[in-house]
Amino acid sequence: MPDQRKGFTYGFAAYLIWGLFPLYWKLLDQSGALELLAHRVLWSLVTIVILVVVLRKFTAVKALLAEPRRRWPLIAAAFLISANWGTYIWAVNNGHVVETSLGYFITPLFTVLLGVFVLKERLRPVQWTALGIAFVAVAGLTVENGRPPWVAIILTFSFGFYGLAKKQAGAGAIEGMAIESGTVVPFAVAGIIALGLHGDASVTHHGTAYLVLVLLTGPITAVPLLLFGAAATRVSMTTLGLLNYIAPIMQFICGLVIFHEQMTPMRWFGFGLVWVALALFTFDSMHTRRRNIALERAAVTASAV
Repeated sequence: MPDQRKGFTYGFAAYLIWGLFPLYWKLLDQSGALELLAHRVLWSLVTIVILVVVLRKFTAVKALLAEPRRRWPLIAAAFLISANWGTYIWAVNNGHVVETSLGYFITPLFTVLLGVFVLKERLRPVQWTALGIAFVAVAGLTVENGRPPWVAIILTFSFGFYGLAKKQAGAGAIEGMAIESGTVVPFAVAGIIALGLHGDASVTHHGTAYLVLVLLTGPITAVPLLLFGAAATRVSMTTLGLLNYIAPIMQFICGLVIFHEQMTPMRWFGFGLVWVALALFTFDSMHTRRRNIALERAAVTASAV
């Protein structure tokens, strides 16, 4: 299989798994979000440690820890992704799956906005238009709900800043996740112990199968990250950007079709505006990339002549 096709397959699989996560977390709705988050952090670290040993990533992890310029962004990323995970688990188990999809639909647009304010990047007019449409959509959904769509906003902000921190750290998937999990695992272990001492721990109260599902939160967290890492080295950023929409589309379908969450006309209108904004953004990105490639080829041809 050609390398690009492998990359596409890996990327598709990663986003498909992320898109189907609501089905998995619904199986664990007998436990609270904080307890599930603590176990996810703990068993993710166990999984990553095994991978570090098997793949001999000790040197890479030590190198990251030795560089404050890369270490501190990863520490920040650890708390950001923990907030993201905790919010997502709570939202799925409290009937807000559709709103989680909204958060991940908006995330690419928010990432662009971060590029403007943090990295001092410049946006093209179409990109500004897409951002404006998305803002109107969020405002409309706020009016509809009588409150801002907090789940979507927290997921968008936490994942957007997480991506920025990861970009600044420049770490590989495994070694980066090793530091992230190691940073927050003391809090996770403390939380599990505290819940146990207060009699509020529940993961051992629902049978062996339930406990196994909890233990598997580590591998199911690591596997899509590894697939994504394998895809990122084989396909273009444009392809990855398009594959990115698989996850929120699947989450939206899960919320609407499987969990029968309500969609009022105003919610459809808000989501429709977000989809229009994403279509404009994607079209502009692809058009700009094709134009840049054509200009580069023309430059090479001219210099050869």
